[in-house]
Amino acid sequence: QITVLGTPAEEQGGGKIDLINAGAFDGLDVVFMAHPSQENAPYLPDVAEHDVTVKYYGKASHAAAYPWEGVNALDAAVLAYNNLSVLRQQMKPTWRVHGVIKNGGVKPNIIPSYTELEFYLRAPSMKDLSLLTEKVENCFKSAALATGCKVEIKGGANDYYNVLPNKSLQKVYKENGKKLGIEFISEDSILNGLSGSTDFGNVTFIVPGLHAYFYIGSDALNHTEQYTEAAGSQNAQFYALRTAKALAMTALDVIFKPDLLEAVREDFRQVKLKEEGQINPV
Repeated sequence: QITVLGTPAEEQGGGKIDLINAGAFDGLDVVFMAHPSQENAPYLPDVAEHDVTVKYYGKASHAAAYPWEGVNALDAAVLAYNNLSVLRQQMKPTWRVHGVIKNGGVKPNIIPSYTELEFYLRAPSMKDLSLLTEKVENCFKSAALATGCKVEIKGGANDYYNVLPNKSLQKVYKENGKKLGIEFISEDSILNGLSGSTDFGNVTFIVPGLHAYFYIGSDALNHTEQYTEAAGSQNAQFYALRTAKALAMTALDVIFKPDLLEAVREDFRQVKLKEEGQINPV
């Protein structure tokens, strides 16, 4: 049996996580998907991700007449941002922290009583993400302490897990793709590269998964106007259909080759153990 699932809100909110909680993946042996990119790869190390919204509450006052009566929430936001900039020296090369100040005050002559920041934290594993989150939250808390503001730190509804690789699925998909003329990037490029984050990572923690990437005929970068235009072109349809065929061929291999399915399940079991720290990586 083959099930086709559409995913709402992959970029914001984690639609696949809602599908997991609703039981949509229960009873499935493997799950496949493909994501457009600038290259063809059976896997890229998509990392774990945590959203955080930070709100500082101070006290408004006239900035010229009696500023000493105020408690400056913008100062707290700026200190928090600078604290994170200082933290970067002690961050691992694979960690990422990026964010914006969404609300910085109302008018220059009013001490801001409220500011809001939004940040994304990323790391290669959930374990690393937990360590990074603690360090970042300390940066937010110390800014509140220094300025006398109150701080509210709220995580997103769902964390995105890192995508777990499955070497057996990747090998078969790559073999099928080559039969269709797909040229894949090297293993070194895969291992040394970094990608974004996806709620498909959460899926790979409950069922063996394949998250491939495919070239669409353009060197434009994802999440740009140029890439949006390229993705809608007739040229991109050829590459998307070719990738779909490679996925379908891989699905047939899993269905009709019991030994392959057993290998896929064993890969899944081993990589889960590594992720949970129960065995040492080879």
